[in-house]
Amino acid sequence: MAWQGLEGHDAIAERFVAAQARGRIAGSYLFVGPAGVGKGTFALALAKSLVCQAPQPGLVACGNCASCVQAAAGSHPDIDVVRKPDDKSTIPLDLLIGDDAHRMREGLCWRILLRPALGGRKVAVIMDADHFSEESANCLLKTLEEPPDAAAIILVGTALERQLPTIRSRCQVIRFAPLPADVVRRVIEKESHATATPLDSAALDACARASGGSLVRARLLLDPEVVAFRAGLLEILAQRPLHGVALSRDTTAFVEAAGKDAPPRRARLRIALESALDVFRRALRRTAGHAGSPDDRAAAAWAVDPDAATAAIETTLETLDAVDRNANLSVLIDAWTAVLEEPRLARQA
Repeated sequence: MAWQGLEGHDAIAERFVAAQARGRIAGSYLFVGPAGVGKGTFALALAKSLVCQAPQPGLVACGNCASCVQAAAGSHPDIDVVRKPDDKSTIPLDLLIGDDAHRMREGLCWRILLRPALGGRKVAVIMDADHFSEESANCLLKTLEEPPDAAAIILVGTALERQLPTIRSRCQVIRFAPLPADVVRRVIEKESHATATPLDSAALDACARASGGSLVRARLLLDPEVVAFRAGLLEILAQRPLHGVALSRDTTAFVEAAGKDAPPRRARLRIALESALDVFRRALRRTAGHAGSPDDRAAAAWAVDPDAATAAIETTLETLDAVDRNANLSVLIDAWTAVLEEPRLARQA
């Protein structure tokens, strides 16, 4: 059985079970790993277990006590969850230490100092830890270095490189790997049966392979609009020289079809960029002598020019990073496609 129903992270769960048994739960953790593999879900499940009033063997929350009921409702007074607002590029300082009129009388750093209300522990979970400003990260350092007794702070991010060295040095780092393809397939299959729209075996296999170990990406890949866009993207990338105008037009239309809200638009652009990135990486593997699928025309087209494929990978990764900084998506798409169209000029610049 997966720990608390979370697939793919039993080894990490065992580390926490052992730490709890020794009374060695740390004060500060940094969870890092690819997006969509369950880091945030794991952090919330761990928080629920740590405040449970009648925990079961294996650090499993009972699900019935007052703490578990409030944790499930998202209203537990001893579990503090902070997220970056959708309309902000960084975690606001106010969420950590209060606004100007209430400095250190509100915010997470103040609340974590209070005595637990229901049990013996307080837990704070900071999602989107990749999006600290330098100011907000620095204001958290003292709390991370000397958290109160019986308090645990969990930061959830994607990569160590996106954290300040001072943050990294104050936290125990827990690394989450991409989920195995068979785990992704099993979860997606279970979800498809729950919605009375079971997928055939071929569709499940293709989705699991393309997911990169991310359940979030796997779910997006099942959207018929996403499937159609990716097929068109492969056709465009298979043409050399690249038709940048067509790539920009189709990508922009795909992103705008998500509606006016920023999060689904950014999610769609990430799918477009990650799908292209897969092509460029497969192209480089071909140049290194790894056999690819004979019908992978897009990768074959880019494999003839390894320098262009390398430049395409670099600019696509830079664009992905900019998406997470709330940059203007239309401008990003135009700049990305311009570099793909003329990679050598971009490198010279």
